[in-house]
Amino acid sequence: MPLHVEVRGSGPPLVLLHGFTQTGRLWGPFGDELAASRTLVALDLPGHGESGSVRADLPATASLVAEAVRAEIGDEPCALLGYSLGARIALHAGIAADLPLSNVVFVGVTAGIEDDAERERRRQSDEALADGLEASDDVEGFIDAWLRGPMFERLELGGAAQRIERLRNSAAGLASSLRLSGTGTQEPLWDRLGAFPCPVLALAGSDDNRFAAHALRLARLVPHGVTSLIPGGGHAVHLAQPEQAGRIVRHWLDAIGPRPA
Repeated sequence: MPLHVEVRGSGPPLVLLHGFTQTGRLWGPFGDELAASRTLVALDLPGHGESGSVRADLPATASLVAEAVRAEIGDEPCALLGYSLGARIALHAGIAADLPLSNVVFVGVTAGIEDDAERERRRQSDEALADGLEASDDVEGFIDAWLRGPMFERLELGGAAQRIERLRNSAAGLASSLRLSGTGTQEPLWDRLGAFPCPVLALAGSDDNRFAAHALRLARLVPHGVTSLIPGGGHAVHLAQPEQAGRIVRHWLDAIGPRPA
């Protein structure tokens, strides 16, 4: 089953891959900033939104993204931006080279947990979380608890529109995403970053310590990478500080990739 896609804006294509519990519509003012000079190709990832019945792990999702993007824009090179879950998928898409990419923006990215025991603990934790969600079938309670986590403390529960859109997701879909594409399922890719095919911007909030460190490390390992840490920003820095994040991304895209007409 193909992934659901929504397109808006005008200019060079920019593919957007959202985070866990979100949909392709949840880019807020940050997305509006980018749509002023880019054609946004926003996907609903497996287990989310209109792609809620799709089941796929990270490599398979990367292939589905490539198929969906080609169906919209053909073989034209595109920029790719992924946040958190979407960033992990974007990393696989870049390494697989199934999609002609001009450049890639990662927001809140990791190239995987390298310690086998730690990675297995994370996988089991996500499995337990998925089991609990399916047993309760309480998407609203799950979303509210998720957004109260420390990574999202700057988000004011994501705002009313954010919360309502997240509630379009199903317990079965979100559980499948945790089991198939959670951080514990990700094969460590740090040693493959030297072959990354295009320039990279790794964006993170300065207060999101773990992911800020990942961003700095990833940018050092890819052939053409830069890091931007937004002062005072948390994990969802593009949603909490959309104007600053949007300005950084737009300026970098204009400098590195195809410029708007």
